[in-house]
Amino acid sequence: MKTNIAHGLKKYLPDLLQAKQDDLNESETLKGIDKVFEDVLGYDWRTEICHELEVKSKYVDRAIKIDGTIKFFVEAKAAGNKLRQRHVEQVELYAAEANIPWLLVTNGVEWKFYHLTIATGEPVEFEEVFSVTLAEETIEKCAEMLAYLHRNSVKAGEHERFWEHQRAVSAATIGKAIFTEDVLCHIRKEIHQRKEILIDIEELAGAIHNLLTTEAKELIGPPKVHYHKRAVKESKVQPADADDAPAVSESVSQSSEPAESGEQDIDAPTGDTPSRL
Repeated sequence: MKTNIAHGLKKYLPDLLQAKQDDLNESETLKGIDKVFEDVLGYDWRTEICHELEVKSKYVDRAIKIDGTIKFFVEAKAAGNKLRQRHVEQVELYAAEANIPWLLVTNGVEWKFYHLTIATGEPVEFEEVFSVTLAEETIEKCAEMLAYLHRNSVKAGEHERFWEHQRAVSAATIGKAIFTEDVLCHIRKEIHQRKEILIDIEELAGAIHNLLTTEAKELIGPPKVHYHKRAVKESKVQPADADDAPAVSESVSQSSEPAESGEQDIDAPTGDTPSRL
């Protein structure tokens, strides 16, 4: 169970907001961030909040440790600086070189937590786990998210389970599940039963894709129907005079669908676009 940090976060909220208003520099901002890690998120400042960790001749602002193991890096920016993607890109290389898949970027008011996919020979991919901006009216929700960074939560792996759940319900994952042959055939069957019209699977995929928001379309990509690999059965075909010629093996496909599994790009139907979900 996550630790409730709302009370402690409310205590430091005025100072963090004032730091942004006063446009404190990065060094002064880090002092406030350290206090949040110590007093709100439960880390020992002596052994678990490591300052200026060197990675490949570069320095990471903070490395958060539990039982001597680094759990995630922290990249801090001045309180008045708006967090941007380049700030993540700036430190992701350090995290990848140290094989640390979790990264927090914060200016004390904005808190962005990322997961990095690190594979040998492949470019590092980073995806946002959560993002919150501290404010009086959103403090409860912010506390709920930042609680995943509490020492107890990180030690128990709750941040990892949250990430796995977020990926499972993401637009990209659900989109891939929808655009499979089984799902589309089931939807086509339902429409046929209700409207007595049999729709082509590719046309149906395009119509469903048009229901999505622009953001969801960008995450899912173009509609691709994922077909099953069709079973192929071997049958013996005998010539007219079986005594004069040997048996010939002929492959007989069990379906008129493509024999190999794969994806097929579908052009979305033109004309009026259905109402968006």
